[in-house]
Amino acid sequence: MNNFQDTMDHTQENEILVATQTYSVERPIYSYPALHGKLHKKDKVPDPIGDKIKRALSCTPKKIRNIIYMFLPICKWLPAYKPREYVFGDFVSGISTGVLHLPQGLAFAMLAAVPPIFGLYSSFYPVILYCFFGTSRHVSIGPFAVISLMIGGVAVRLVPDDMYVGGGGANSTNGTEERDAMRVKVAMSVTLLSGIIQFCLGVLRFGFVAIYLTEPLVRGFTTAAAVHVFTSMLKYLFGVKTKRHSGPFSVVYSTLAVIANVKKLNICSLVVGLMCFALLLGGKEFNERFKNKLPAPIPLEIVAVIIGTGISAGFNLEESYKVDVVGSLPLGLLAPATPDSSLFHLVYVDAIAIAIVGFSVTISMAKIFAVKHGYQVDGNQELIALGICNTIGSLFQTFSISCSLSRSLVQESTGGNTQLAGCLASLLILLVILAIGFLFESLPQTIWLTTFVSSLFLGLDYGLITAVIIALMTVIYRTQSPTYTVLGQLPNTDVYIDIDAYEEVREHAGIKIFQINAPIYYANSDLYSNALSRKTGVNPALIMAARRKVLKKHAKELGTKGKPQSSVVKVDEDAEAGGEEDAKQEEQIEENAKPMTIDSLVQKTFPEELERFLPPGPNVHTMILDFSQVNFIDSVGVKTVSGILKEYGDVGIYVYLAACSAQVVNDLTRNRFFENPCVKELLFHSIHDAVLGAKVREALAQQEALAPPPEEDSEPITDPET
Repeated sequence: MNNFQDTMDHTQENEILVATQTYSVERPIYSYPALHGKLHKKDKVPDPIGDKIKRALSCTPKKIRNIIYMFLPICKWLPAYKPREYVFGDFVSGISTGVLHLPQGLAFAMLAAVPPIFGLYSSFYPVILYCFFGTSRHVSIGPFAVISLMIGGVAVRLVPDDMYVGGGGANSTNGTEERDAMRVKVAMSVTLLSGIIQFCLGVLRFGFVAIYLTEPLVRGFTTAAAVHVFTSMLKYLFGVKTKRHSGPFSVVYSTLAVIANVKKLNICSLVVGLMCFALLLGGKEFNERFKNKLPAPIPLEIVAVIIGTGISAGFNLEESYKVDVVGSLPLGLLAPATPDSSLFHLVYVDAIAIAIVGFSVTISMAKIFAVKHGYQVDGNQELIALGICNTIGSLFQTFSISCSLSRSLVQESTGGNTQLAGCLASLLILLVILAIGFLFESLPQTIWLTTFVSSLFLGLDYGLITAVIIALMTVIYRTQSPTYTVLGQLPNTDVYIDIDAYEEVREHAGIKIFQINAPIYYANSDLYSNALSRKTGVNPALIMAARRKVLKKHAKELGTKGKPQSSVVKVDEDAEAGGEEDAKQEEQIEENAKPMTIDSLVQKTFPEELERFLPPGPNVHTMILDFSQVNFIDSVGVKTVSGILKEYGDVGIYVYLAACSAQVVNDLTRNRFFENPCVKELLFHSIHDAVLGAKVREALAQQEALAPPPEEDSEPITDPET
């Protein structure tokens, strides 16, 4: 505590010291050409195409090793394994994670609408494969509630209960077996196709797609998934028989179906489920309270499984009280089988959603653990690893897998250091499959509800699509409706901040500084132009209209006094009804003969003697567009900025661009913004450079206006009426 207080005191002293220090910089005012005139670009000579091809096709030991490390990460981390530091942690973590795999594997198989034994297969094969191809050391690969629920939705949609099951007796039993066999085929086909999609996306380096699944989106679908899982398992808790629902509003339909059959609830099933539920909640609080004293969290899930199985078998709950149990868990592994590719055209949309959701869940958890433990994960390799797990796993009757939040947290918190912890967990599942699976055949199905309470993660297929669309629309909305700010100067500094937010900030007379905090592109370019005139209070269209009105009024007064129309001063081609052709040609020749300057971009042809007739308005001579927060500008945005320069220039207002990044300058150049070379003089290195440049320009203009004309240029002014 004393060290912390000393640190805070030292920090405050430094802050006070820094606040009292000043610095002074003396340098020229940098416009874009002035600054880059002092810089010299490095010559970058691109490599010849032949050298690039030769380098890409070259085969060196280092390149071969890097390729092996990329596609087989186990070749990199296994030789660096430190037995003394890692073995104990991996052993404890593997055992703890393995005991979670058993109840979750059985439970998630029910969500996937396949027999429970296939959940154990999915907890074994993919975990072994991920150990070789995965880059995360802490995620627990295997069945995941939401993925299982998505697969179950496909299986129930293509193979509904009423297709095979009807009536009772032996026919009903045979129908159930046929239905389950067909649903396994559907699950295998979806798994194979989703694995192929993930593998192809990984090879094509599409790992970046995870950025569109933001943390708020993941949290929202975490809650939604919990509701879906909870409602889908209510029938097992109450021991009632209801039809399984999938698709939109399935939550409502499932809940209403359970309520409609609540009179048929099985009291014994409900009691067993609530007992296990209370055990898990109490155990969770116990583990949390004594986590610093326990070497590892007590695996209450396996305790609940053992107690539930013992009670069910001891009291013969299936026969005596009609409590549904897991049923047959055949020993041994099944022979490989080829999934039915003829179902691909029926499940490809679901396979795409499952592939993206499974990857997104895995990479999200992998990044969290990687940051915490100081290593890196490769999103593209994770796609490849998941693709291999699902593709090869489907040949052994597994359904799609992903990362489980609850198992991953257990694997990391109990000391897991490498993927070997996952391998040990899978070996425990192999032991159940080969030797002791029959011990869990009497396990009541109500145990499944307790497993899902902690399964909170990404949502379902339609929900995912909707959420991604909303996320993209949010990005578009934020760039389409950014924040526009008028800036002012903090006195005696080169700091410019929001003038509406701080009392100390002051604007420079005749100068408006306008800032946007987004790129300027087709979706917001018109809004940018409108916001500029609205926020600054300077609307060139209104100024031009007011000037035209004054000119017409003045011309009318001159006409009533008998003065010729030719004496009216010309503002622009729209402000005068006619004019002599020779005068226009003469003006054009004189204009072309003038050197190209910044002033040529700004029209100052409105007669000063008529300014007093204009309504009062903002006396602005310079608009500065702050581009410090603009990261790109497209062709439509460039045309908009060019239009702004012309519109404000037509009413005598200069428009400067300040603090453009190199990318924005390149965008402007590529879209021919600098086709007129003098436009580059309007770019300034910073806002302060632009402000000083505007002040210097106005000071010079005032000096020129006050200076007497040369004798040789002065001509007597004659009045045709005198």
